[in-house]
Amino acid sequence: MTARIRFRDLLMVLAGVGCLLLKRWFAKSLGDLAFSYVGNLSASFAVYFLVSIAATPKLTRVMIAGIALLVVELFELTDGFGIMTNVYDPFDYLANALGVGLAYCVDAASVRLFRDNGGSP
Repeated sequence: MTARIRFRDLLMVLAGVGCLLLKRWFAKSLGDLAFSYVGNLSASFAVYFLVSIAATPKLTRVMIAGIALLVVELFELTDGFGIMTNVYDPFDYLANALGVGLAYCVDAASVRLFRDNGGSP
């Protein structure tokens, strides 16, 4: 993994955490839908890039997405791994999947941009 990709992954984790922290602000403009699901979407986005940072070069993007999705869905299923309190909402599973899917798309697109601009992925 190149330094540029590792730096990009770190920035994406911070972006996901930032959106999580701004959830209440989003809820003011977007309503209850944002309050209920922006946290799931942004946390799942961040988890994808955390897994990407920790992954070995042998793991493909699809495998990274699968691991990230497994982690966030298990978090939902186990009520925060028994550490955090979580309010059950079946649509959280969908929001988690959308967050991982968005992260996958950002990952694929940014690697393509690095290649098109002459940088190495």
